[in-house]
Amino acid sequence: MPDADAFLAPGWPAPPTVRALVTTRRSGHSKAPYDSFNLGMHVGDDPAAVAANRALLRQRLPAEPCWLEQVHGIDVALVDGSGRKAPPCGDAAATRIPGAVCAVMTADCLPVLFCDEAATVVAAAHAGWRGLAAGVLEAALVAMATPPARIMAWLGPAIGPAAFEVGGEVREACLARDPGAHVAFAAREIRGKWLADLYTLARRRLTRAGVSRIYGGGRCTFTESARFYSYRRDGVTGRFASMIWLEDASGVRLGASGGSMAMRYPVISVADGRGVSPLR
Repeated sequence: MPDADAFLAPGWPAPPTVRALVTTRRSGHSKAPYDSFNLGMHVGDDPAAVAANRALLRQRLPAEPCWLEQVHGIDVALVDGSGRKAPPCGDAAATRIPGAVCAVMTADCLPVLFCDEAATVVAAAHAGWRGLAAGVLEAALVAMATPPARIMAWLGPAIGPAAFEVGGEVREACLARDPGAHVAFAAREIRGKWLADLYTLARRRLTRAGVSRIYGGGRCTFTESARFYSYRRDGVTGRFASMIWLEDASGVRLGASGGSMAMRYPVISVADGRGVSPLR
């Protein structure tokens, strides 16, 4: 099992039966440049090393995570007790099923974890600038089918505002949906270049959606090279995961009797934020 230092626990006042975990790049099997706890199968790493890393992670979880095929969009995977082998295409996942693990993988983009105050629903979202501009956080909230005032959010490790240089088209895309988002951009000396603050952009979107309890932020995947993967810094690199689940009060783990259930992770729907079917 990886050292405890290989993981981060969100600092937020979530209910005791809401569990969350963030991996780092430490204590795994992958070789450079993926060293060493890479969880992404799509980045060019040795599949056997990734499988070994995922097996190590699985020891700390109640079930195999719902791995997504992330595309920088706003589709939400709704997770229940049916079975599906192929990773759903989407950038967020939500569930009300105890023991089911929602997960997103990142290497600079912003992972956002959600739960409600009654511990009845959780969600995870992958929020790069494209997803933020398009509304992936709002789509996740719709899928949770809970008043936003009862939801809290935690902002996980992402590229920091001093390292995330973007062009004017990124700024314009964000301002198109939120004119006040100009406060999240600082002009560079190079004309047409800006430093973007993903944390500020996310907080603004969540606040406008009605979420007032927002925690986390402040880490930088670009500068914390010993702990996090960063695509902007390294180009060819691994991915770390941010996960959330509801603790099963019965103590029974999904798939504990055989293992096949853990590999056939339940997903019932993937829909965009304009027509998402909320969890009930």
